[in-house]
Amino acid sequence: MHQLKIAAVLLCAISGATTSSVWAQQAAPAAKPAAAKPAPAKGFTPPASSSGQTIDAIAVVVNDDVITRNEVAARIKSVEQRMKAQNVPLPDPADLRRQLLERMIVERAQMQLAKEMGVRVDDQTLDRAIGRIAEQQKMTIQDLRNQMEKEGTPFATFREEIRDEIIMQRLREHEVDAKIQISDSEVDNFLAAEKAAASEQAELNLSQILVRIPENSTPEQIAARRARAEEVSRQLRTGADFAKMAGTYSDASDALSGGEIGWRNSDRLPPLFTEQLLKLKPGQITPIIKSNTGFHILKLVDRRSAAEAQAVAAVQQTHARHILLKVTPTMSAADAKRKLLELKERLDNKAAKFEDLARLFSNDGSAAKGGDLGWLYPGDTVPEFETAMNALKPGEVSQPIESSFGFHLIEVLERKSDDVSKEKQRNAARNALRERKLEEATENWAREVRDRAYVEFRPDDQ
Repeated sequence: MHQLKIAAVLLCAISGATTSSVWAQQAAPAAKPAAAKPAPAKGFTPPASSSGQTIDAIAVVVNDDVITRNEVAARIKSVEQRMKAQNVPLPDPADLRRQLLERMIVERAQMQLAKEMGVRVDDQTLDRAIGRIAEQQKMTIQDLRNQMEKEGTPFATFREEIRDEIIMQRLREHEVDAKIQISDSEVDNFLAAEKAAASEQAELNLSQILVRIPENSTPEQIAARRARAEEVSRQLRTGADFAKMAGTYSDASDALSGGEIGWRNSDRLPPLFTEQLLKLKPGQITPIIKSNTGFHILKLVDRRSAAEAQAVAAVQQTHARHILLKVTPTMSAADAKRKLLELKERLDNKAAKFEDLARLFSNDGSAAKGGDLGWLYPGDTVPEFETAMNALKPGEVSQPIESSFGFHLIEVLERKSDDVSKEKQRNAARNALRERKLEEATENWAREVRDRAYVEFRPDDQ
């Protein structure tokens, strides 16, 4: 009975019907009706077929569902196509099949759990998600469809893959994310550890002189460049002004600004630089340091701990609002830009209020608040938006600005400069702790779902 049920499932799948669930058991099959034919041992054939050619077979039984060999082959083909397109070396075929099959088992078990819990994604939600994917790639949905089919993935298949990803994301949010708790004591310990680590790190204010070595230089040319660097070093030791020498001899792009590099964290500098710089006092210069680029002479202008750097860092916050028009199949980029120019003209002529236009036209969630984004810290918005916003004075409205989300009109309401608030520091610490716990918790949960699942591998001859 078990094989007949699974065969029925697969026949439905071939004909395009909805696959029904069957329970896979290891008990002996029940007696078959007298009129029933025995289940085929090596897959199954269509009822009217006389060729006896196998159409598909079961690779793995997962709880009350099956993964067929055709599904495995299709997944392998898809992954191989993507890896080749990205110039990623393919692993051994047996290893690739084993890894993908295990991934498919985990995905199938999770999808079954989602179904039991009633997690669903309707077509409207799916359409919005695909729209966002297209926007991020700066494509229309039709462009995305063409790209997927060019890569060998039918768009209908792509849609269902995205639907499954959203379902599993919602399942993980319910089963994992919502259960992660971060206590205040954990946040306190995290901040204390960060402060201790920062006190051990140094920030260095540097200037440099670089005598560059041209590519494919001969030994004679390299010797001549070293002699030039040694002459610069000799003059610096006898009291020459570093900034003047940089302007005269340095081949670096910062030569005309006196060789100023500015503040750099010591752990982000090349080790051959850090090794010499940490021996110096402010105002001293390094010996000549040779790198693949050339011969360097560095000056330690000043030094401070990373903790001191954080203490003096003031952050500019901007209170802004915007009107966002997204590019859609019914609104091209040119249309969106033209519409925003019309809205800006109305604002410039005092013919309308910004908040009213935002409520009427903006495609952003802030529309209901008149486009108000609240107080923004550096890094809170995408770079294109932030750059345009920072160039505005309070009360000024930008020209249409393009970002990955669409086209914006931005207005700066006010600015303030303040130290990073303790609350923001604690929120950042809490988020960092959550990310640490989330990765481990997700792995543990996925393993538990896999371990609870009944999994039966079918041999190739079955």
